Amino acid sequence: MELIKKNIHMDRIRCKSTMQVTVEEDRNIPDNKPDVAALLYDKGQIVIEEVKPTEDHVNICGSLYFSVLYQTREEGQKLVCVENKIPFEEQLYMEGVRGTDAVEVKAELEDLTTGVINSRKLSVQALFSLYAKVEELYDEEAPVDIYFDESSVPLQYRKVKTDLAQVAIRKNDICRLKEEIVLPQNYPNVFHIIWDSVLLEDVEFKLLQENISVQGNVRVFVLYEGEGEEMPIRSFETVVPFSQNVECHGCHEKMLSDICYEIGHKDLEVRPDFDGEQRCIGLELVMDVTVKLYEEETVEIVSDIYGVTKEVECIENPVTFKKLLMRIAGKSKVTDRMKVKSGEQRILQLLHSEGEVQIENREITEEGILVEGTLMVQVVYVTGDDMAPYNCTKGMLPFSYTLEVPEITSADSFSIHASVGQLQVVMIDSEELDVKCILDFQTLVFRHTPQMMISDICISELDSAKVEELPGMVVYVVQPEDNLWNIGKKYYVSVDNIMSVNELTSEEVKPGDKLLIVKGV
Repeated sequence: MELIKKNIHMDRIRCKSTMQVTVEEDRNIPDNKPDVAALLYDKGQIVIEEVKPTEDHVNICGSLYFSVLYQTREEGQKLVCVENKIPFEEQLYMEGVRGTDAVEVKAELEDLTTGVINSRKLSVQALFSLYAKVEELYDEEAPVDIYFDESSVPLQYRKVKTDLAQVAIRKNDICRLKEEIVLPQNYPNVFHIIWDSVLLEDVEFKLLQENISVQGNVRVFVLYEGEGEEMPIRSFETVVPFSQNVECHGCHEKMLSDICYEIGHKDLEVRPDFDGEQRCIGLELVMDVTVKLYEEETVEIVSDIYGVTKEVECIENPVTFKKLLMRIAGKSKVTDRMKVKSGEQRILQLLHSEGEVQIENREITEEGILVEGTLMVQVVYVTGDDMAPYNCTKGMLPFSYTLEVPEITSADSFSIHASVGQLQVVMIDSEELDVKCILDFQTLVFRHTPQMMISDICISELDSAKVEELPGMVVYVVQPEDNLWNIGKKYYVSVDNIMSVNELTSEEVKPGDKLLIVKGV
């Protein structure tokens, strides 16, 4: 006799931890850069460079890479960009982590503040969070059938249908984008790019046979010095659609996808056009893509066994199965107004705006998943001041949105991917802006169902005293919790025997029904 088993591929988070980090340092302006008159724009990125786990701790090394755009009063040079980095090293307490674990660490920059100490020195303050976790793959051996000799050891067994979401594919990959952007005729040739911003928008992943389709838009904004005697500063912004495929062996359309991405590397290079003029901007961008694909399956698992002529003991172990509760996507509209802060230059013309989603709270409610956070908006504009012709204003717009998952419980798991779908900033007057934004949310919600699963069975002879105590024939009155299975198990009689003796056409019985049970051993 043998249990026939099937491997169920599962994943779980074995341990996780998070911490907030503050860095604060001063940085000198390089000698080849002019003096600072006023700061205009800043941006930053946290790059994790090394992760070393030890017993219950993780040592994380990385750097804050930042860029600052500032104005100078030097003749002929109005805008200058300076780039630098601040290294950091942190030890994160993470109970249960081992030195051999593969620890995944993500960083989220929550705030970056730059200031002028003097014309040759900047202050940089940043607040960011580190999220570390150890995810592991494991197999559960589920009994799906039983092989036995009916003539020597008659057994009764039943199966239960279990919906599962098995791990099909897990991998990290990259998606390379190469585009060439040509300036319109009314723009001067590019002498030097001062500042650039490259953003991904409306990114969608679609599963195909052996491939993952990646579609979306790249928004490119550049401030540059144009060719000519006066070397005018011009701004140019465009949206470039893209469509790429990422190879994914074993992938197909019916799988469930949990895919996240970030910009890993980007490069903008000014190139000559067919006439030899510097009017082409070559963009090379690498998206780092983390792919998790699940496959839904209904498996019939042997849930109970009993013997008719033998005593059967089931050895059980606790397991937890994962199944899809809901796949949901939602959009939330954020509308608000931003005012130019006191002391800032008034707005003459808008140049560029960008937004970033920061989720501060994820909470399970009766309606679903409540997501609360802030939309961080930065706007670059032209002023009416010839001495300070450019400026930037920042705003924090709170939002609250509920992804409707009616049956969700606190034991269920989910991961939320949030992004800025569309951002529109319009001047109301020289001091106020109207901001409208569509936020996109996507999530998979999994239910974790604990149950006991048979891992082995032991067969022994029936206890003769127990057999003698069984009545040779009895009329049994069905109780509310009864079914033919547990009645047969109680009297060591097969379900087929009960149905045959009582001339039943189905296994359905109701409380109060009377059944004739005839002793089989």
